[in-house]
Amino acid sequence: MDNDSSSRIVADLREWIASAAPGARLPSTRTLAARYGASPVTVQKALRTLAAQGMVESRPGVGTFVRAIRVARPNDYGWQTAALGSPRNRAPQLSTALRTAPNDVIALHSGYPDRELLPERLVRSAFTRAARSDAAVNRPPAAGLPELQAWFAAELATATPAGTTPPAPGDVVVFPGSQSGLGTVFRALVGAGRPLLVESPTYWGAILAAAQAGVQVVPVPSGARGPDPEELARAFERTGARAFYAQPNFANPTGARWAPDLADRVLGTVRRHGAFLIEDDWAHDFGIDADPVPIAARDDAGHVVYLRSLTKSVSPAVRIAGVVARGPARTRVLADAQAESMYVSGILQTAALDVVTQPAWRTHLRNLRHQLAARRDLLIASLREHAPTARLEAVPQGGLNIWVRLPDATDLARLVRDCESDGVLVAPGGEWFPAEPTGAYLRLNYSGPNPGAFPDGAHAVGRALARQRTR
Repeated sequence: MDNDSSSRIVADLREWIASAAPGARLPSTRTLAARYGASPVTVQKALRTLAAQGMVESRPGVGTFVRAIRVARPNDYGWQTAALGSPRNRAPQLSTALRTAPNDVIALHSGYPDRELLPERLVRSAFTRAARSDAAVNRPPAAGLPELQAWFAAELATATPAGTTPPAPGDVVVFPGSQSGLGTVFRALVGAGRPLLVESPTYWGAILAAAQAGVQVVPVPSGARGPDPEELARAFERTGARAFYAQPNFANPTGARWAPDLADRVLGTVRRHGAFLIEDDWAHDFGIDADPVPIAARDDAGHVVYLRSLTKSVSPAVRIAGVVARGPARTRVLADAQAESMYVSGILQTAALDVVTQPAWRTHLRNLRHQLAARRDLLIASLREHAPTARLEAVPQGGLNIWVRLPDATDLARLVRDCESDGVLVAPGGEWFPAEPTGAYLRLNYSGPNPGAFPDGAHAVGRALARQRTR
C-alpha cells in the first residue's frame, strides 16, 4: 500500500513540478500528507524519489524546492595544458579487451572468463569468512600474508626438479594484480630509458606497463611455437638489454607454449648475457591439452623472475598476484611495491588463499579444463565453417583465446566496425604488437558468455571478410 501511495504522490507532484517555476517551494510534508491521505513516511519516500530523479532539492531546515535548471556551458580546462606540459611517455590506449559489452551482443573480445567459469560459490564463502577474520581490521605485511607467500612458493616448488633449490616463501611478494606486478618489475629491474626485450606480439598490458615505466621496448619475433632464439640472442647483443619479458605457457595472444628445448635455449641465452627472464604465467590455471611447466622452476640462480596471477581464475574482484624473485632483485621489487601501494588488502589476500586451498578448488580446475576445451573447439569449428579465409596458425593447448590471421588485404578497422554493426565485438590484433603489426589478426576469446552464439559470431566475421572481397 505504501509503495502504491508513494508512486501516486510522485506522479502527481511531477505534473505540478512541470508547470512550476524553478526554485518554487513545495508544500510541507504535513500539508502533503493531509492532501494525499498518506503517512509522513510515505510522503518523504516520494520526495526522496523526486530528488533522486533530479527534479527537486532539499534544503535542511528550509524545505523542498523545484530544482533550478542549470544552463549547460562548456568547461574550459585549457589552463591544465600549461600546468601538465607534454607527457614523458605517450601510453598506448586501453585495449578493446577491457570494453564492457551490452547484453545483446556476442562478446568475442574480452580477456576475462565468463562468470559461469569462475568458482563463484568458493569466492562468496571465502569473502564471508575473511570479513569475520582479523584480516578485516589488521594491516598485512608489506610482502604479503606469510600463508599466501608460502602457497605461491609451494606451487612453484611442485614443478622444481631434483637438484634445483625450490623458492622459499620469503622470495614471494604479493601484488594487487599482475598489472601492478609488471609495472613494479619493469621499474625495479629495467628502469626508465633502458631496453626491455619482449615477444612480438605480446600481452597489451605489458606494453602499457612498460610505457608507463618509461622502459624502451625492443620487439623479438614470436609465433605459434614461441620466440626465435637466434633473434633473441641478437637482440641481447645489439641492445645490451638485461631483461626479457615472455609468456612461455599459453601466451596471450598467440596461445604459444614453448617446447622444452626452446625453454632451455632461452634460459641459456638469458644466463649468458647476465640477464633476467620475466616469466608471466598468467594462464597457469587454464591448461586444456597440456599442463604449464614454469621455467622458473628450473632456475635457482635468480635469473627468472616469475609472475602468477589469480585474478582471472579466481575472480576479477580478487586482484591478487605473486612475484617470485631471488636475491637483490627481490629487495628492489619489494621496495618499489612498498612505494607504490604500501601493502595489499588483507581481506583480498585472505579470500584468495581460502579459495585456492579448498579441496573443491582442484575439482573446479578439472571441470574448467573440460569447459574450456569444448568452447575452444566450438569456436574453431565455427570459424572453419563460416570464415574459412580466417586462418588459425595453431590450436592453443590452453589459455582463453585463439589468434587468427586474416587475409593480407584485410582492412582490419573496417572489419571490426562491420562486426560490431552485426552485434559482434572482436579485438583487433594490432593492440598486441609493440611495434607495427606484421599482418591482420584478430584475438578471439572463447571463454566469454553465451558460447552457443559462437557460430553466429563466426558467421559475422565471415560476412565482414566477404564484403571486403566484393568491394
